[in-house]
Amino acid sequence: MDALPLVALIAVSAVVAAAARRTPVPPPLLLVAVGLVAEYIPGVPDYTLDPHIVLPLVLPPLLHLAALDSSYLDLRANARPVALLSVGYVLFATVAVGYLTHLLVPELPLTAALVLGAVIAPPDAVAATAIARRLGLPSRITTILQGESLVNDATAITAFKVAVAAAVGEGMSWAGGIGEFALAALGGVGVGLLLMVPIHWLRTHLKEALLQNTLSLLIPFVAYAAAEQVHASGVLAVVVVGLYLGHRRWQVDFATRLQEEAVWKMVAFILESVVFALIGLQLPYVLEGLGDYGIGESLGYALGVFVFVVVVRYVWVFPATFLPRRLSARIRRREPDVSWKAPVIVGWAGMRGVVSLAIAFSIPLTTDAGEPFPGRNLILFLTFTTVIGTLVVQGLTLPLLIRALRLPQRDPRAETLAEAQAQSEASRAADLRLDELLADERNALPGPLEERLRTVLERRRNAVWERLGAVNEITGESADATYRRLAGEMIEAERAVFVRLRDERRIDDEMMRTLLRRLDLEEAAAYREEDADSA
Repeated sequence: MDALPLVALIAVSAVVAAAARRTPVPPPLLLVAVGLVAEYIPGVPDYTLDPHIVLPLVLPPLLHLAALDSSYLDLRANARPVALLSVGYVLFATVAVGYLTHLLVPELPLTAALVLGAVIAPPDAVAATAIARRLGLPSRITTILQGESLVNDATAITAFKVAVAAAVGEGMSWAGGIGEFALAALGGVGVGLLLMVPIHWLRTHLKEALLQNTLSLLIPFVAYAAAEQVHASGVLAVVVVGLYLGHRRWQVDFATRLQEEAVWKMVAFILESVVFALIGLQLPYVLEGLGDYGIGESLGYALGVFVFVVVVRYVWVFPATFLPRRLSARIRRREPDVSWKAPVIVGWAGMRGVVSLAIAFSIPLTTDAGEPFPGRNLILFLTFTTVIGTLVVQGLTLPLLIRALRLPQRDPRAETLAEAQAQSEASRAADLRLDELLADERNALPGPLEERLRTVLERRRNAVWERLGAVNEITGESADATYRRLAGEMIEAERAVFVRLRDERRIDDEMMRTLLRRLDLEEAAAYREEDADSA
């Protein structure tokens, strides 16, 4: 692809995603819709989704970021439901959807239908977590959906390889398929375990923040490539490394964390925007390849497969939610009670995405006998319509379903209270440590500087409590919000002076940049970060 079409794709996708954040429509849905329309606008170049780019170059960074932002402790606490969805459900959906599709389309061989089942089995990592964050789902449901999306791609890709081997005539047996699955899974986890400690050691020993963040960008690709090189699951290797690094991110210096967060947010925003736009742009390719299948007939099949996907997920989710609790008293003691509403939400949140399309495009053109792969074009079409159908139907109705079920929402006041208590405990520890340090003559400070340290500490201690307090009757702001606004106004006044002094040639540009950098850090400290990923 030439540079200009690629730049245009990134730019338009970013603009559409940014515009979607100002509307009630989730960005993935608007991006897909714009992609569908844009492909028929004269002059728009052809954008073919290349699996050799999506799987090794797009999937690893998205999974790595999702793993970094996930809670290892929460995932460990919910390991059973996560495993039942990310492994059990994907394998169940592969067989169930494949067999039902074979019954619906008799001319599609069972082996080829199982390939379709593996392709559309995994819910999308990006769509599920993005919509879950925006809707403010209960934390346990969000954790389960995030955990499922981290691992299910590895299960689906391995199942896909086994199904394709059987479809092209390589004589894959059940035992061989199970062995390949075990090798890929255990190998991927093993590669991740081997890489995570030395990578973390390197991150903590590099002194340059730029070098550390360069390494951060390379990590998912290194982990993915290393695992794939030994025929293991690159997805699982990326997830294992990401979870470990995210759990120990606090051990990296502050400059690296600040830069890393900004860099990865930008990378994720661009990649997520582009991949959903690419989904919509694939419509002409899947329509052109239908061949002997008419549009009406194919749409009938598409509706049937969509229903299979939705129903099969519920067939798995409800028993997987309640049956283990009924059979095990230990599970009942260790895990909170679950109402019927939670599996309804988890079942309806199974939206498919770009990974399914990328896998489908990697289906070989011919079998080992040199014959065309049976039903390849129909599989591509059914994959595309399933992705679009789940994103549009489930993505648009999920907020309505959550409101109708009246799920308990997160309590901002309770979360703020917990934050305030944690900050208070940390501030007491810092106060004691400061007393210890100042008792040493080597740490002697002038009175004003010592007082400044205590004032800053007191400010951090009180800031969170103030958010729980009364608001200003005139502005509606809390004391903390007023403080941050006034601090911002003061910093802006200083910034204007530095620029004026530079323009008057009283300081040079290098000095101005140094002074502005200090103000930027002060402003970052004054303002509590807002969640920009809610869209």
